[in-house]
Amino acid sequence: MEIWEVSKLTRYVKQLIEDDARLRDVWVEGEVSNFTISMSGHAFFTLKDVGSQLRCVMFRPYVLRMKQRPANGDLGVARGPIRVYEAQGTYQLYAEFLAPAGLGAAQLRLEELLARLEAEGLFDDSRKRPLPRWPRRVGVVTSATGAVIHDIHTVIARRYPLVEIILAPTPVQGDDAVPRICQAIDDLNRLGGVDVIILARGGGSREDLAAFNEEQVARAVFASRAPIVSAIGHETDTTVSDLVADQRAPTPSAAAELVVPDAREIRARLDGLRDDLRWHARQALARASADVAERAKRLHRHSPVEEIKRRRNLVAEIANRTLTAVHHGLSINRERVRARDVQLSSLDPKDVLRRGYSLTWQVDSGDVVRSVAQIEEGARLRTRVADGVFESRVISG
Repeated sequence: MEIWEVSKLTRYVKQLIEDDARLRDVWVEGEVSNFTISMSGHAFFTLKDVGSQLRCVMFRPYVLRMKQRPANGDLGVARGPIRVYEAQGTYQLYAEFLAPAGLGAAQLRLEELLARLEAEGLFDDSRKRPLPRWPRRVGVVTSATGAVIHDIHTVIARRYPLVEIILAPTPVQGDDAVPRICQAIDDLNRLGGVDVIILARGGGSREDLAAFNEEQVARAVFASRAPIVSAIGHETDTTVSDLVADQRAPTPSAAAELVVPDAREIRARLDGLRDDLRWHARQALARASADVAERAKRLHRHSPVEEIKRRRNLVAEIANRTLTAVHHGLSINRERVRARDVQLSSLDPKDVLRRGYSLTWQVDSGDVVRSVAQIEEGARLRTRVADGVFESRVISG
């Protein structure tokens, strides 16, 4: 017969419980009773039902995450590991999350994730990075098909055609969406030279947006070296990815407007700078003329003829140099503005189409046709010319 010491038996039971993988992370629902918070900030309470009760402890960091503290008698759901408190020989739940019951499993998991990520600082405004002012390469993480990527291309081509768009295609819903989205973000960061990333998806139900509420995606957004603009669902939808991203846009088109400047605004600003320069030049000439007149009066009053001639010549020389410098500066800036206009005009895809060129792509795959080797007999093609779009079918190829 083996006689156990109390502490030895308690440690044995503790090991049995804490080695059980099922008890390392459990969700428990019950009526909250005896809820108290100690001077140290730790919470102690009991979850009970008609048949039993479970003692629970929640340490201060987790208490601070709670949106609202429960009242005795409320029905609550807690999550955490089951462990043994050796000093009293009792087992209890070490709660890391506590919320009202009735939210549903998916909402409970989301609430727990939001509380945990917020406590880690993933939502802090202080860590969000500004977007680059003049991006050269914009990465896009979204589906390769559908309206989202088309809208982003359209907006960027209209606003700032100098930028290069790099698509990292990924499914945005379904079983493999989460790892593929994370991989797409990582691929764009590994590529290098990507100044900003748009993470986008069109509207859908809560289940359709579920991938963007997963912790794995949130941490991939947080770990991105390039700043990320998140545009998930409709304007009223808010996902975990939106909260972690450096900026949130209500729609994919709005995200495209956020990441690139507007060429029309740049041109207007250059025109404004040119007008300001002209105004300042006129003011400088007016001040110089007034100064000349005042000096002439002073010289006339003192009547030293030679000194007057010398000073007049000096003033004339200064005025000529000033005028030459101003005209030279105006000429340089005029040429700069003209060069920018030519550069922007040359990049306008509509001008290229008006010169007789066209753009053809395969209807089924959406791939742009760059070689006859891509075309098979019977393929449906769509061609854009300057004044519209028409479809055709390949008879032989």
